Amino acid sequence: MILYIVVIALMIILFLLIKFFDDIHRKHPKTIGFFHPYANDGGGGERVLWYAINSLQKKYPDYKCIVYTGDRESSFYILDKVQKNFGINIDAKNIHFVFLKLRPLIESKYYPFFTLLGQSLGSLILGIEARLKYCPTILIDTAGFSYALPTFKYMGSDYIGCYVHYPTISNDMIKKVQHKEIQYNNSAFISKYHIVSVTKLYYYKLFAKLYGIMGRNADFIFVNSSWTNDHILNLWNKQNKTYILYPPCDTKTFSQLNNTSENWVLNDTEINIVSIGQFRPEKDHVKQLKSFKLLLKRIESAKIHQKYTIRLSLVGSARHKEDISRIEKLKELCSSLNITQNVDFKINLNFDDLKLNLSKALIGIHTMWNEHFGIGIVECMAAGLIMIANNSGGPKLDIMKPFKGNPVGFLADTEETYADTMFDIINMSAEERNYIRHNAREAVGAKFSNEIFEKHFLQIISPYIETRINKAL
Repeated sequence: MILYIVVIALMIILFLLIKFFDDIHRKHPKTIGFFHPYANDGGGGERVLWYAINSLQKKYPDYKCIVYTGDRESSFYILDKVQKNFGINIDAKNIHFVFLKLRPLIESKYYPFFTLLGQSLGSLILGIEARLKYCPTILIDTAGFSYALPTFKYMGSDYIGCYVHYPTISNDMIKKVQHKEIQYNNSAFISKYHIVSVTKLYYYKLFAKLYGIMGRNADFIFVNSSWTNDHILNLWNKQNKTYILYPPCDTKTFSQLNNTSENWVLNDTEINIVSIGQFRPEKDHVKQLKSFKLLLKRIESAKIHQKYTIRLSLVGSARHKEDISRIEKLKELCSSLNITQNVDFKINLNFDDLKLNLSKALIGIHTMWNEHFGIGIVECMAAGLIMIANNSGGPKLDIMKPFKGNPVGFLADTEETYADTMFDIINMSAEERNYIRHNAREAVGAKFSNEIFEKHFLQIISPYIETRINKAL
């Protein structure tokens, strides 16, 4: 009950503030805002943000796109990074950055307890700052901060939308707490004590209700996978306004790479295994390293391929000091497992270097449990890697499903099954591997390309833009 009172009080304060600044209350015509506090990160969420803007700039060149971000770098630096990381060219003339000073309010490190609630209320305040600085005609949250939606919904913008990559809370998370399962978001301490588990369970259930109330403010909702769709429909209950829109994946560029990973069959070269993913706890790089250690043991005990060097490359972006600290701990784990000489950390690679690394890799691994989608998985498949993903979430329901009845990759869940699958792939014939490669490349090109994203994104958002244009006439 206290949570509801806090939220209502904040909304009343917001209303009074905007009424006080009445000139700010007026909408800026022909503007589409994107609420994305970390717009300069190099992850899949940012790829969706910038490709959505690119799509709008092509169809509606007279509209200005507004990006609400806490990144203080220059506009040139941010857009240059977008081009280098994603190969996306943004027209600088038709974009405007609104820099948010209160972004620290959504950082988890400031909320050691009740983290979800703290970050969500922080995003509500951050939304207030964003709204006071600029009111767009249409506002789209592309970073998963649904608490910012009512700010714009009731204070000036015509339409509110969102692109949900991962629900802030899900039934799966609630079940983990209910069954006392240890996970990155459910520590051993909480699982150990019944009263603590019960308290967290009620907290999660109450938070889920609040999350649903906020999400239902959206006029249109994009979700990035079948898994996310199921959860959002359950939590937000807006069946007629929720659309599955797979993230844009540059399948064309990656499928044109000349994959040289089979060279080890004929020459004394390396077998390269690659992981793509930001250095966040849920990506579970620890499982990758332990699986890789098991693979090396299996190969050594089988006495095969001993003349080949097997390497694992962890490719991903590091956003801040916490990520850098996480990488250092992973390096310490490599040392304790005695695999340091076989593991490379490749941080914040540009787009060309990413393509070069994928062109030389035989196997790709992705270990996140209930990954919402997995752009990196699709890119690896398009580049010709034999992919192993976690047997859950978007990879299971969307990406790894057989295409035209043919296998496109593999699913695993434990360290042992990942190691076994990598071992089996290495021992396949080149013909067997090429058969899977062909199926995978055909599947991802047909389902997850940039062009398909652009087409479906514009189909859904255009009626809202056209309605606004007709109102203005």
